[in-house]
Amino acid sequence: MRRGRGALMVATRIWTPAWPCPVGQVWSTWRRGAGDPTYRITGADGVRHHWRGLRTPEGAATLAVRVRGSEGVVEASAWGEGAAWALEHVPAMLGADDDPTGFTPRHPLLVAAHRAHPHFRVGRGGVVMAALVPAVIEQKVTGQEAFAGFRRLVRRFGTHAPGAPEEIDLWLPPTPEELRHIPSWEWLRLGIDHARSTTVLRAASVSAGLERTLAGSFSAADARLRTVPGIGVWTSAEVRSRAHGDPDAVAFGDYHVARNIGWALIGEQIDDDALLELLEPYLGQRYRVQRLLELAGHHHPRHGARMAPRTHLPR
Repeated sequence: MRRGRGALMVATRIWTPAWPCPVGQVWSTWRRGAGDPTYRITGADGVRHHWRGLRTPEGAATLAVRVRGSEGVVEASAWGEGAAWALEHVPAMLGADDDPTGFTPRHPLLVAAHRAHPHFRVGRGGVVMAALVPAVIEQKVTGQEAFAGFRRLVRRFGTHAPGAPEEIDLWLPPTPEELRHIPSWEWLRLGIDHARSTTVLRAASVSAGLERTLAGSFSAADARLRTVPGIGVWTSAEVRSRAHGDPDAVAFGDYHVARNIGWALIGEQIDDDALLELLEPYLGQRYRVQRLLELAGHHHPRHGARMAPRTHLPR
C-alpha cells in the first residue's frame, strides 16, 4: 500500500486473467446510463480506467480498473474502508468464476456473436443491494426515467466516493440504512413512484438476509429474492446476473428481451412462453445467450416513437 489523496491510502493489485479480459463488456450492465454517478470511464480507448463507487460488506470503496496494453494484465487500485474487499473480489467481478466451456451456440447469429465476443464472462458483483436497488427503480418504466431516478437518488442521498479524483465526480449509492430513512415525498421528488420505493424499502429492511444468498445456489437465491413483495422473476434475474454471476438468469418478463431474442433466432416476435421453449437447449447458460446477442447488437426492428417518460410525478 502507498499513500493516496489526502489521508487516504490506496491499495493496488495486479492480476493476470487466464483469458483476455474485456472489462467494458463484463461491467457494461453495471453502468446505469452514461450519467451514472457510481460508474465513470476515463482515458482513451487504448488505456481506459473503469471507476466504480462501491458499498462493500467492509465499507465504502472506490475501485479503479484498467487492462495494461496487450499483456492482458489487470491493474486495480482501491481506496476506502472496503478497498481490501474490492481488490480481493476483482477476479470474480470480472468473470473469473464463470465457466463458459459448456456453452455451445447453435444458431448462426449466436455463433457469430460468440465468435465476435469470445472473452465475455458473467461477472459476480458480490453485493446484492448494489444490483437490486437500480433494478427495482427500472421496473415498468423507460430506461430514461429509470436512469434519471437512480441518478437523483445517488446524488441526493449518496456520498462522494473515497479517494476518487474530484474531476470524475464519482459517488456511492445510499446504504440500506440510509434508504430506510428517506421519506415518501422525497421518493416522489426523485421521480420514483410509491410501488417501486416501497419495494426498495422492503428489500433494505431485509438486506442482510438478501446478502446471504450469495453463499448459496442460484436457485436458492432466486427463491429468497422473490419472497420480497415487489420482486418477481424479472427483478430477480437482473440481480442474479450481476450480483451472483448467474449465467442462466435470463430476463423473463422483459418485453424487449423476448422480442429481441425471438427476432434474432427465429425472425419472429415471441412472448415469454415461446422464449422459454426457444432457450431450452441452452438451459444453464440462457443469460449468456441474451447477453451475447445484446453485445452483438441484435434487436427487434423499432418503428415509431419510443415511449415517453411520465411527467406527472413531482420533482
